[in-house]
Amino acid sequence: MRKKFTVTGKCIPAQDYMADVSKKLAQTLRMVEMGDYFIINRPRQYGKTTTLYTLARTLRATADYIVFNTSFEGIDEVNFEEEQQFASGFVRLLGKSMQVFDPENALKLLALAPTIKGMNALSDFITDFTSKTDKKVVLFIDEVDQSSNNELFVRFLALLMSKYLARDEVKTFHSIVLAGLHDVKSLKLKLRRNEQQKYNSPWNIAADFKINMNLQPSEIKSMLEDYTQDSSIKMDTEWFANRLFYFTSGYPYLVSKLCKVIDEEILPEKTVQEWTEDDLNEAFNLIFREANNTNFDTLVKNLEHYPDLYQLVFSLIFDSEKVEYSQHDALVNLGTLHGILGRSESGHLIIHNRVYRELIANMMVSKWRTSNIGKFNPMSAASDFRGSYRLPNGGLDMEKVMYNFQVFMRENHSDKDRKFLERDGRIIFLAFLKPILNGSGFEFKEPQISDERRLDIVITYNQFKYVVELKVWYGEVAHEKGLIQLTDYLERQGLDTGYLVIFDHSKKKTWKKEWIEVEGKRILWARV
Repeated sequence: MRKKFTVTGKCIPAQDYMADVSKKLAQTLRMVEMGDYFIINRPRQYGKTTTLYTLARTLRATADYIVFNTSFEGIDEVNFEEEQQFASGFVRLLGKSMQVFDPENALKLLALAPTIKGMNALSDFITDFTSKTDKKVVLFIDEVDQSSNNELFVRFLALLMSKYLARDEVKTFHSIVLAGLHDVKSLKLKLRRNEQQKYNSPWNIAADFKINMNLQPSEIKSMLEDYTQDSSIKMDTEWFANRLFYFTSGYPYLVSKLCKVIDEEILPEKTVQEWTEDDLNEAFNLIFREANNTNFDTLVKNLEHYPDLYQLVFSLIFDSEKVEYSQHDALVNLGTLHGILGRSESGHLIIHNRVYRELIANMMVSKWRTSNIGKFNPMSAASDFRGSYRLPNGGLDMEKVMYNFQVFMRENHSDKDRKFLERDGRIIFLAFLKPILNGSGFEFKEPQISDERRLDIVITYNQFKYVVELKVWYGEVAHEKGLIQLTDYLERQGLDTGYLVIFDHSKKKTWKKEWIEVEGKRILWARV
């Protein structure tokens, strides 16, 4: 049976393709060996479970460790309702985690569990168990968020902390690793009503887990090389590794998802067994059409659940807002916890990856269109213009797109809509563009942080690529500077032609449009 690209985010079987994350695992293993207590808090499907599984397997291969690799996922909530139930349930969980690797001790723990009738008894059990072995006992707990609304779990963390502080005198776990969406501090947010207490960590002994779990191009390349050697499929592994990183910023689930789509949905339809740039673009397009994608559903649900976060993300995507990244900002921290926000190299707040940015932008355009359908319908207008936007060679007639958008804006322009147009000009263009692409292409939104708050749109249509820059008119000096920036961007994209839409909010606009040449590049610009 041939290996597959696994995208569940859970334990990856040995026969499936994996990126080479050995250096990260070695760093994490070193923390365990040093006796650190820490939490791996990352968004959903980020490889946390796989990390715990691999650590446990590595430690068990030595004669120095006893490993309890447990999870709160699916645990009966009754175990967290009362102290006695929690204590006995936890020992039972430990016993179950040993059934495969040490069945004799597992049976002893399962038999002992009903006798552990409270936190004090649980504390004595931990001391007794760890004292009776020469091995280092480590505890892994996955999916700790399942208990994040329970007071008993916080008391349990406090128990572990007190034993840690006294471990020179009383034996306890050598190392503890928790894994979940939240860090220990935010686990407590739902448990304390007192605003002054809610940030007091019940586990302030925890070491910082600073290991970057985003897959780097070199790590992705190792997975692709394994794949090509196993399947004899042709691929420029270095190019694809860098391009996958470009799309995903190394988010493990997204890397594997794109690879899986190419391997299982696109490649079987091809006669030549080779990965191409068009295949990756098509995979990028296909994942947005999936009816059931729990990762994407969770992303959208989180944005809809937090209106302030929704508005911040909207501003980052469509208004190119320049916001300094601050981990102490509650809203920024919330977006980071859920994998929506990230930090740029310059220290600014950004959407974590291009896949999420496209997904979120498409969702926001759709919601915007629905809420304004009775007042302003650019999608219907785009389809009302006669004729096709497809050129004989399969390309997109961008000149026609530009001219018809200007006509549409001019026909709908009025003083009463001025504020509406100023606020939503960029999203109107994207709503206008959507039915034109009609499944044959897609567009990247590339916010450019500058004095003009530019938004570059890179359109991929069949095998063709187009760059459209959207910007607000701030005068001739800023306009000239923007043209130079656009030509530089075209050069980096390997294109000779570009398009510029200028949103002019002055009362007397010229509605001018023309082709110009700037530093060897042809640019069609239109003022709307």
